[in-house]
Amino acid sequence: MSNKLIEIKDLSASIDGKQILKGINLTVNEGEVHAIMGPNGSGKSTLGYVLSGRDGYDVDGGSVSYAGNDLIDMAPEERAREGLFLAFQYPVEIPGVNNTYFLRAAFNELRKHRGEEEMDAVDFLGVVKEKMKLLELPDGMMKRSVNEGFSGGEKKRNEIFQMAVLDPKLSVLDETDSGLDIDALKIVANGVNALRKPDNASIVITHYQRLLDYIVPDFVHVLSDGRIIKSGGKELALELEEKGYDWITNGEAVAA
Repeated sequence: MSNKLIEIKDLSASIDGKQILKGINLTVNEGEVHAIMGPNGSGKSTLGYVLSGRDGYDVDGGSVSYAGNDLIDMAPEERAREGLFLAFQYPVEIPGVNNTYFLRAAFNELRKHRGEEEMDAVDFLGVVKEKMKLLELPDGMMKRSVNEGFSGGEKKRNEIFQMAVLDPKLSVLDETDSGLDIDALKIVANGVNALRKPDNASIVITHYQRLLDYIVPDFVHVLSDGRIIKSGGKELALELEEKGYDWITNGEAVAA
């Protein structure tokens, strides 16, 4: 039987005094992929930001239990050390910081947190090369500054590459398909699928069913006006692609 990895109960959150999340309930077990879909402004990205601990988002009520810990009480860096990874819709650039240096620092921070010895540069390079093959990244990318001058597709592939190296317990992918052509989408999805294991899980936030052709979810949830109003299996995403969101948001929804 799978263990609960994250359990969200009645989560409410706001930004600048405006309530965005209005009572989210969601449980994700180890080994599962959950897709969060919904119209613009429904609160999808806010959910990802709240889980990662991003500044400016205030939790007004409810609770989030992550791997047995109170997630809301944890600082963002603690959440990262405990294996929570957020892939941003718009990955940030860090000019002047070498990709390899940045990743090795994060990788060794995780090792220290687990009581393991830091990995030297030579051994780390071996880890990096193995993961680069997974995402079909050119060698030169590791010598560049983090995301500086990268195309949208390169940024997304680089972020999933970071995820591959850091091997998180819970990955929250915020519209990873945004701005990707079909070839880049397949590469990113293949990377995500290759990282799927019985003891980790993913929450995939997306507008479009096309990503879910490649990253097949166990469950699909529709978020509207800060609440999950319908849940189902992967076939729900296909139904949304065909009918849009109006048939749900106009009062037909019943959570499965």
